[in-house]
Amino acid sequence: MKKEKRFSKVRSKIDGLLSKMERQKKIIQLIWAAALIVAGIGVFYRIPQVMLQLEQIKQFSSENYFIRFCFYLLGFLLIVGGLKKVYKYCGKPDGKDPDS
Repeated sequence: MKKEKRFSKVRSKIDGLLSKMERQKKIIQLIWAAALIVAGIGVFYRIPQVMLQLEQIKQFSSENYFIRFCFYLLGFLLIVGGLKKVYKYCGKPDGKDPDS
């Protein structure tokens, strides 16, 4: 009986630590999501300035549209990835899969 009581105390402490770690992990993931979104917006902001510089380089002048497309795709993917992480953080109730 005494061992069971000690075991339950240890188990409750472990459960408390694990739930604290899960909360910290979620907060870190939310910060990472915000960083992805900001990076994607930064890419969109910098594209016109970088493209002006790339147009001056003769080797890149023929691939101007492809390079612009790749930059916009990169920015779009960063923003979508960040929004996906925010959705996982805010949109999913505890213990349930968003598909169900």
